[in-house]
Amino acid sequence: MSSPNQPVPFTADDYRARMTRAAESAAEAGLAGVLVAPGPDLVHLTGYQPVNTERLTVLVLTPGQAPVLVVPTLEAPDAEKAVGAPALTLRDWTDGKDPYAVTAPLLDGRGRFAVSDNAWAMHLLGLQRTLPDTSYVSLTEALPMLRAVKDAAELERLAAAGAAADATYGEILKVRFAGRKETDIAADLADLLKRFGHSQVDFTVVGSGPNGANPHHEAGDRTIEQGDMVVLDFGGLKHGYGSDTSRTVHVGEPTAEEQRVHDIVREAQEAGCKAVRPGVACQEIDRAARAVITEFGYGERFIHRTGHGIGVTTHEPPYMIEGEEQPLVPGMCFSVEPGIYLPGRFGVRIEDIVTVTEDGGRRLNSTARELAIVE
Repeated sequence: MSSPNQPVPFTADDYRARMTRAAESAAEAGLAGVLVAPGPDLVHLTGYQPVNTERLTVLVLTPGQAPVLVVPTLEAPDAEKAVGAPALTLRDWTDGKDPYAVTAPLLDGRGRFAVSDNAWAMHLLGLQRTLPDTSYVSLTEALPMLRAVKDAAELERLAAAGAAADATYGEILKVRFAGRKETDIAADLADLLKRFGHSQVDFTVVGSGPNGANPHHEAGDRTIEQGDMVVLDFGGLKHGYGSDTSRTVHVGEPTAEEQRVHDIVREAQEAGCKAVRPGVACQEIDRAARAVITEFGYGERFIHRTGHGIGVTTHEPPYMIEGEEQPLVPGMCFSVEPGIYLPGRFGVRIEDIVTVTEDGGRRLNSTARELAIVE
């Protein structure tokens, strides 16, 4: 049994399956393998989360070969404790030795490898000096769907993170907005996310009045006033998986125009969510939401993609944007977050995380999408 506070733990077999799938995906893409530096990809594939430093740590995944994790000797004891460690071989190197010479025998000297996006340039260049006939491509470019399809245990964590974000929104509606700074509300959001189990807060966007017309406005010293529309966008990690939700509230009663714009965005967001089903291209979610906003004459004021994937990071592939023809697959999770932004006046955004099911889509956020009135 599991609960939101005690999710089903990942096992060495889970990590073994992920690493095998990554190596197979590389082969299908015509690559010699995958090189994974410390960061979200390494956490996803092994459960190991070291600090990314000048000392080389790299997971080498090659088709038909056992996974190997190259680590500094002084960090080997920590690597051995990782849940995924039994599914791989550790190869350590000591200070004063050449870590690239240790890694080189594991690689095809003429191969092309996918490299995790956050690998340090000095490490990649070191490998290139040692193996000048190798070539490299970013992991996101070569294997964008590597982390996109979540298993049941991952979905459980994403649902728990979404529920915590929902609880945060429920509580923030109770606080006073008028007369307080955006930074005050942002601090409240961060505290609430942590109260409801987040270990990491990634963002707390609070865009009041004209600041709401900037989708990624950093909460500032502007004092929120009676009559302001306020965009709230917040999230982070709980149990290692992301939350991300947006709601727009109003301080006092809205004008007819403000209510109308909010209603249009709510209709667009509903259309985007209803378009989710297996086999549909990612771009169709964007098209469904964008068509509503365009129909009402605000197409030029919807200035970003409709959504992004979410998992061990709060932004990852796939992306719901025109031109993305990747078909949706059960287990994919992503945001649906259309918005309208009127420069110098106000903005509106509504966002839920949606997962693809066998016959449609399921929202992982359930708070009311109507325009909430706050004090």
